[in-house]
Amino acid sequence: MVLFPHVDTSPDFVGKNIKPQLIENYHGVDIVLGIGNAVLSPVMFPILHEMIGKTIITSDGKTLLGTENKADIAEIMTAITHLIQQNIPHGDIYIVFTPDAKIGHGANNIDLKKFNAQWAYNLVGRGIGGLEYENFNIANVRIKIISKGMLKESSKEGMVNTLTLATRIHNQIPSQEIATYSIVDKGFYHLSCIKGTVEKTEMNYIICNFDEQNFAKRKRAMFQIAEEQGKDLHPDCYIELTVDDICYNMNKVVCKYPHVIDIAKQAMIDCYIKPNVQLNRDITHRELLVDYGIPCPNIFTGGYNFHSKYEFICLEGMQQAVDVIVRIVALTAQYVKFDRMAAN
Repeated sequence: MVLFPHVDTSPDFVGKNIKPQLIENYHGVDIVLGIGNAVLSPVMFPILHEMIGKTIITSDGKTLLGTENKADIAEIMTAITHLIQQNIPHGDIYIVFTPDAKIGHGANNIDLKKFNAQWAYNLVGRGIGGLEYENFNIANVRIKIISKGMLKESSKEGMVNTLTLATRIHNQIPSQEIATYSIVDKGFYHLSCIKGTVEKTEMNYIICNFDEQNFAKRKRAMFQIAEEQGKDLHPDCYIELTVDDICYNMNKVVCKYPHVIDIAKQAMIDCYIKPNVQLNRDITHRELLVDYGIPCPNIFTGGYNFHSKYEFICLEGMQQAVDVIVRIVALTAQYVKFDRMAAN
């Protein structure tokens, strides 16, 4: 099997010159981050009530803590050390260090031919007990609007303002389907970037949906919107739209290998952790492995509030993640042994 840790951190916030602070025996009060005005409060983040008496690690409020992608490295390497020191039976384990999957290409250069891996586990920033094996189908939509001419029926008004056209395009998307307002399991459109001038504007959308048919429907809708808004334009003014599928719902692969999820759940239960099965709205390596037919659920690292200065992790949660990894390895070895015996 393969274990995926991620080496870098999200670009959403500052990730350099990290200065962690350690809060031992947390008492349930506000935590001042560094010497600034940022405060990690249980009023804003109720999960802190579950951390009383534990050791919490935060940043100084000026950067990410970096645990979303770095805690997994520490946890995996610690688990491997335990496996060796305790002589726990296991099969072949591959550890693949990759960039953050959120760039959409984190697994592109992995040569899976080098591995005889039947399944994988992706360690990613989730709270204690987090387990994910269903995710969005995700596509990237790029719209380029070029204005070199005039509206046929209103040439006296001068050149078409591409920023105005971009506004019209965006306004055609139902407001309840915009990422900010959508229900988590219904999918959404997300305008991630827009830049332009009167003569040229570029827009970038992310389309997400759990259901494959609705995913295709949303992509078709973008083409229809672009076509409708481009009807009366001068031939020298045009709208160009391209769609690239980034990843697909891992569930269609995982459902063929239910034992992969069963092993993860049982490992958590054996470690006295209640599995918290969640839907995932992020891009991770498991989605990028769909084309290879390799199931790759996400399991927790023990951290919270990722992509922000309020990021924190519980030291005891990290140890629980280590215990779960070790148990997954042991259960996997047992499963393979029994599977081979049954085959014979």
